[in-house]
Amino acid sequence: MSKSPKVRSPLSVLVEDPQGRSLGLELPPGALIDRPGRRGWWKEPQPLLWVSDEPVGVGALAAHRSPALAAAGLQAVLLQGRRGLERWWQEREFSPERMSDPDDHHVEPVLREFWSAVVPDPEEGDEGEELIAPFGRDWPGLARPEGGPEGGPDPDAVACGLADALIASGFLPSPRLALVPAGRGADVPAAMGWCGPTNHENDTALISAVLRSWEDRFGARVVALGFDELHVSVAAPPRTPARALPVAAEHFAFSPDNIWQGSGSIRAYADEAVTGSNHWGFWWD
Repeated sequence: MSKSPKVRSPLSVLVEDPQGRSLGLELPPGALIDRPGRRGWWKEPQPLLWVSDEPVGVGALAAHRSPALAAAGLQAVLLQGRRGLERWWQEREFSPERMSDPDDHHVEPVLREFWSAVVPDPEEGDEGEELIAPFGRDWPGLARPEGGPEGGPDPDAVACGLADALIASGFLPSPRLALVPAGRGADVPAAMGWCGPTNHENDTALISAVLRSWEDRFGARVVALGFDELHVSVAAPPRTPARALPVAAEHFAFSPDNIWQGSGSIRAYADEAVTGSNHWGFWWD
C-alpha cells in the first residue's frame, strides 16, 4: 500500500525564499518556529509559524497582507510580548495538537455554552442580575449585524489602520510580524495552537468559530495576539447602545474578564467598549 504524499506547509517556501519575494513580500529577518513535539533524526521538523526577529513599525501589517500571501494559505498578524514574557512565542507556548477544527463548531451553541458557564448564579442576587442586565440567565441569542460589512469600510484596510494606531500610540510597544498557515484570519488562533484563553477554554478552535462569525457579521479581523490577549479590528461595529448590548453579551460569554475585571456590567461595557468601536480587545486572566 503506497503512502499518501506528505502535505507541504505553506511556510516551506520561506526556507528557500526567506524574504518571501515569491509571495510579493519583502520580509524582514525572521525565523520559523517548529511545531512542538518529539524530535529526532527520523522526524523532519514541521514549521508552525514564522516570526520576525525584531519589532516592526507602522505600516508593517499593511505591507505584508497581500492577495498572494492569502492565496498561499498564509495570514499576517502581529505578536506582542509582555513583561516577563517578551518572546513568549519562543517558549513553546503553543499546543496545535490539542485543538479541534473550527469547521466542527457553530457559533450559536459555542456561545450558548460559554454563556451558561459564566452567567451569575441565582444566589448572587441583585448584584448578579445587574451584571448581566438587561438580559436574564438564558442565552440571549446572537446579535444582528450592523448592516453587514458590505458597502462599508474595507475590513482589511480597517485592520491595517488599527494596527498602525496601536503601534503609533504605544499600545503595542514592540510587536513582531508573524505569518501563520490558515485559510482565514479567524482561524489563526486555532492554527497556531494559541493557548491564551486556556483559563476559559482549552480548545481554541471554539474561539476561532466565534471569530469567524464576527468576521461575517461585523467585518472583524484578527490584528494582534499577546500571551493571553487578542486584538480584533471591526469594520462594521454596532452604532447604537441598543444594538451594542447583544454584542456585549457575546463578548461576556467569549471573554468574561473584560467585564468581571473591567467595566463591571454588560450595559457599561456596551457603552464603553462596543458602541461604534473599531477595536475589540480581549484578555483572559
